[in-house]
Amino acid sequence: MDRIDIKSRKEVDFLVRRFYKEIRVHETLGPIFNSVVQDWDHHLVHLSDFWEMILLQTGPGKGQFNPTKVHQQVDQKVDHSIEQAHFGNWLELWFMTIDRYFEGEIADFAKEHARRMAHMLFMRIWEARPR
Repeated sequence: MDRIDIKSRKEVDFLVRRFYKEIRVHETLGPIFNSVVQDWDHHLVHLSDFWEMILLQTGPGKGQFNPTKVHQQVDQKVDHSIEQAHFGNWLELWFMTIDRYFEGEIADFAKEHARRMAHMLFMRIWEARPR
């Protein structure tokens, strides 16, 4: 398969769906995501909205998503067991999925934004934990 540029919602949705297909069966990440996400179809649309907003600069997004709050809640649901390694696994799969299907400036931005976001989210999770 030839790699293509990310130019529209169609490519963003393809990326998100392929990526989360890998997440759902991942040895470490799958159990976390599958225990928290109740409706995958709805969740994937929501995540595509988020990534479309980020990658294609489409405005404030549909439904205002607060990734920090959501990830802190997930950490609580899994007894504060999310570790930095989980974000490393997440990034590895994200990069692998992008590199398999996409190329170009927006693909590169998707990787850089995810790297920064993973670092920030883990720090916010850690800060919110009970001491």
